[in-house]
Amino acid sequence: MKKFALLILLAWACESPTPTAQQVVDKAIDASGTAGLNNASSLFTFRNIKYEYFTDGGRFSYARTQKDSLGNEVKDVLSNEGLKRFINNEEAIITEEKRTAYTASVNSVIYFAFLPFSLNDAAVNKSLEGEVKIADKTYYKIKVTFNAEGGGEDFEDVFYYWFDTQDFSMDYLAYSYNEDDGKGIRFRVAYNPRQINGVTVQDYKNLKPTVKDSVPLAEIDAAYENGKLTQLSLIELEDVVISIQ
Repeated sequence: MKKFALLILLAWACESPTPTAQQVVDKAIDASGTAGLNNASSLFTFRNIKYEYFTDGGRFSYARTQKDSLGNEVKDVLSNEGLKRFINNEEAIITEEKRTAYTASVNSVIYFAFLPFSLNDAAVNKSLEGEVKIADKTYYKIKVTFNAEGGGEDFEDVFYYWFDTQDFSMDYLAYSYNEDDGKGIRFRVAYNPRQINGVTVQDYKNLKPTVKDSVPLAEIDAAYENGKLTQLSLIELEDVVISIQ
């Protein structure tokens, strides 16, 4: 009898192996429909700034358009050729410091808008940190770091993502970033998920530790569960249009 029970347990273990971080991310990208963004175009508004997204194989173009304090139309275009700024449709001369800052800003909005799509970029390193429970649901906890080459200006930032073990939805994410006085930490709670042309788009509640430096990034999920985070803002995408090529 004990031998039979052991065989059942062994068979169950073989049928339900723990997935790798790569397998979790692949399933999450598939479930979200964001794989189609390899060849797609999109328009959306974030905080009254208009964004454009275009990819065609290895070619890409990300743009944001806004008005400055004088009413001029300012458009930043990030592509395979780098970043260019246009003011009233004329290319502006900018310093390399500003070019780097504008590049990071445009790229950051696009990155967050279409997660988990970018988690298979070449510069991304992924590790499975186990399974955790948040709000009575079980999640795969994935840690992400970046290589210096191809990882952008903020390659030292660390991210965590929580994927539902059943449907692989990405319900939470967190990250650290450099501030003048140390490390900043943010935790985002997804809400308002909707399907746009087969792609899942969602908004986020943006939170931080109530007491600065009181929570290690790796334990931010437990801090959320214990009510130790404070909401800062909402991350909302409006007027989203997606066209898959």
